[in-house]
Amino acid sequence: MRRVSKCFPIAYPADFKKQLLRWAQQFREVAYLDSNQFPDVYHSMEAVLAADAFTLIQTDGWNAFNRLEEYYNHTNDWLFGYLSYDLKNDIENIHSQNVDELNFPDLFFFQPKKIIFIEENQVRFEYLSVCEDEIIPDFKEISATNCVKDSDQSPISIKERVSIEDYQTGFNKMMQHIQRGDIYEVNYCMEFYAENTIIEPDTTFWNLNQISEPPFACFGKFNNHFVLSASPERYLKKQGNRIISQPIKGTARRGTSPEEDQKYKNELRDNPKEQSENVMIVDLVRNDLSRTAVKGSVKVEELFGIYSFKQVHQMISTIVSEVATETNPIEILKTTFPMGSMTGAPKLSAMKIIEKTEKSKRGLYSGSVGYFTPEGDFDFNVIIRSILYNQQKKYVSLSVGSAITINANAIDEYNECLLKAQAMKKVLKQC
Repeated sequence: MRRVSKCFPIAYPADFKKQLLRWAQQFREVAYLDSNQFPDVYHSMEAVLAADAFTLIQTDGWNAFNRLEEYYNHTNDWLFGYLSYDLKNDIENIHSQNVDELNFPDLFFFQPKKIIFIEENQVRFEYLSVCEDEIIPDFKEISATNCVKDSDQSPISIKERVSIEDYQTGFNKMMQHIQRGDIYEVNYCMEFYAENTIIEPDTTFWNLNQISEPPFACFGKFNNHFVLSASPERYLKKQGNRIISQPIKGTARRGTSPEEDQKYKNELRDNPKEQSENVMIVDLVRNDLSRTAVKGSVKVEELFGIYSFKQVHQMISTIVSEVATETNPIEILKTTFPMGSMTGAPKLSAMKIIEKTEKSKRGLYSGSVGYFTPEGDFDFNVIIRSILYNQQKKYVSLSVGSAITINANAIDEYNECLLKAQAMKKVLKQC
């Protein structure tokens, strides 16, 4: 089915984004992605909103990638959605038995009737032909929509799934595996949660995005399941025959003055432990990409790049490869998922140990939200720095983690987790 495109000028793109997000809440399926104009050579759009499913796929982990490939090949159109971390069970012989109060489907993608791109001072509508007559009325309705307002939400009582004592116990178990040589790095995560809680998803997302302004922010509404993400990390992008992965390993706080800020950046850049963590994951990503790459095409384009965000500084490396034209995009995702930055190395051993040590099922946390284009390209983030919400169960969840290597200590890693949780707790007005 063909798409119809119309463009309109907009005077205030930031205000239009707020109006667009509020307007979209009438639909059951919504995906909003915003680069926050981050200076990234690999960003292909400023912001996009997709809404109102024409077709969709929703499934558990069994045979999920094969089902997605069939759906992708059949639609030959834009698709928006997510891959949960627990799709690992479709790739490897692993089972998840931990607590899961969110109950997100393992995989969800939809073919939207309505796609709206924001490009500087212009908005472009790409609607399926079945609803092309709605473009002009929709533009007028969006432009007249009241902007997302500051929430009058009461402070939320956020509980910890893992106490500091429990964290230290889990940390010690991880360290024993490292000392035995079972793994040499592992991402150890913990959940904070709130029960019997009602939030305004679009307002909460907007506030989180404003205090973070990351390059891979996303809002997802999938029936009663919401993801509100201020992710700074790209999992994987396909641009023609070129594949780009940008794992994050290494975190430092922001300073209270330019001098202190620069000091923290320098310390992060020169920290042997952070460099060691980063290079381990770079090697893992190189190995993952080689499974679909043209021989000799896997390269590290940037190693130990230091990037500054509103909340933290991060160490990011960029690894690229080339794939043959006939390589199916779903195969590229399947052979690299889950992303190494959220597992550890070796990947399979790390995932098995994670299942035995962590207290809650990760679900969409450590998974990915993104899109496929009709031309076979894609771009997916890493779901970190995110709030997950089951509206029907009134359950709010945020998880954080850090990489553990032989040089790590429990208190430092625990404090790093608390640092990463600050923005989400602030937005939720933790009491």
